[in-house]
Amino acid sequence: MSARAGDSERMIVAPEERRPAVVSLIDAARERLDLSLFRCDDDTVVEAIGRAVRRGVRVRALVTRRAKGSKVHLKRLRKALTALGADVRKYGDAVVRYHAKYLVADDGPALVASLNFTSKCFGTTCDFMLISPSAELVNALRRVFEADWEGTAYTPAPADDRLITGPEHARTRFAALLAQATYRIRVIDPKINDPAMLSLLRARAAGGVHVEIRGASGLGSLLPHGKLLVIDDAAAVIGSLSLSTLSLEFRRELAVLVRDRACLDVLERFWSSLPALDPRETLAAASVEPVP
Repeated sequence: MSARAGDSERMIVAPEERRPAVVSLIDAARERLDLSLFRCDDDTVVEAIGRAVRRGVRVRALVTRRAKGSKVHLKRLRKALTALGADVRKYGDAVVRYHAKYLVADDGPALVASLNFTSKCFGTTCDFMLISPSAELVNALRRVFEADWEGTAYTPAPADDRLITGPEHARTRFAALLAQATYRIRVIDPKINDPAMLSLLRARAAGGVHVEIRGASGLGSLLPHGKLLVIDDAAAVIGSLSLSTLSLEFRRELAVLVRDRACLDVLERFWSSLPALDPRETLAAASVEPVP
């Protein structure tokens, strides 16, 4: 389930393709590697980071200060990366959860994902990952990374329009995308609960747009985790952002807008491979507050 075409963008959905893609990108870095991590417990990825350091790559890892049930794991991750020779910093805000998942090797390519670099996400979850050589996207990610690395405010620039960052402009960007739909909106989001977004989705459905939502079910054998929004089969958003109030308003989140036809075709094939939607998987069901 991946698109490959020279230097074109590549969308990865299949679990068995995720770990090799991440390791390959890390192994390709020659001068610098910036990683934005929420959770990482995969030895293969950690070993690849160690190889990068040993061949002279400057590795910077920006990690969250807090994640549910992961205090010990996060401390272990920071210690392991530091021991390898990586430069490790915790996200500056002690309260806000740092939830962005991406990495940039040299001047590209870049990787933006909904998944964590964990054994679970490499094997059993519904997740999405984009690898892109786009200079514009690479530069935009570097601007976000530098701001968060230095603990300064990030102000989205016009050149960063493929990125959707939370909390800076996630709500307005998602609302604008939903408003643009003319015939279909597809959503995979196990944490959707924001009242304004649910109201907008209901309004679009009432106006004749076909709205399909898969929450914690309807994913076949895959476990719910990653988030996906597809508008009219012409644009998609993947990343850490969910249509939940916390994600839209409070956390450092990051998602990427995808218009590449080959990547959209990968997502279409994935959606078509999923079981038929349960009639109960509706907007009404999605309005139930999910378990954190």
